[in-house]
Amino acid sequence: MLFDTELIEGTLVKRYKRFLADVKLENGETITAHCPNSGSMKGYKEEGLRVWLSKSNNPKRKLAYTWEMVEDSSGEKVFVHAAKANTLVKEAIEQGKIKALQGYDKICTEVKYGSQNSRIDLLLEKDNEKCYVEVKSVTMKEGDTVMFPDSVTTRGQKHL
Repeated sequence: MLFDTELIEGTLVKRYKRFLADVKLENGETITAHCPNSGSMKGYKEEGLRVWLSKSNNPKRKLAYTWEMVEDSSGEKVFVHAAKANTLVKEAIEQGKIKALQGYDKICTEVKYGSQNSRIDLLLEKDNEKCYVEVKSVTMKEGDTVMFPDSVTTRGQKHL
């Protein structure tokens, strides 16, 4: 996935208050980063995990750093920034990296559908064929099993 800036590597010290994480950078400095994930992140918030951050130069931001990705204990890299999952999947489809989703002429994002006024993350179209794609950022892991949702959520149940 393409990021606006080069990611900065660090080591997770702790995640707290849902949206905050302390990270030790490679230069030894410990900073507080915004964690853009409201879930429990069980299995991805242990001290010592390798993480990647983006840095904003916007002086109006309270925290300059955003926690983007984490590498779990098995070496898997996982997006923490849930909003970026859709972008990653869309890029992968456009580049033909998801075999089952190849050959569609058009990709639309956040398309309304159904009687409950729901939105689908991606709508792929080819001729008269439509393929609805829902993308989930999975940030709960127990052993080798990853799960969604990672906490009690009415909205998450609706998506399932």
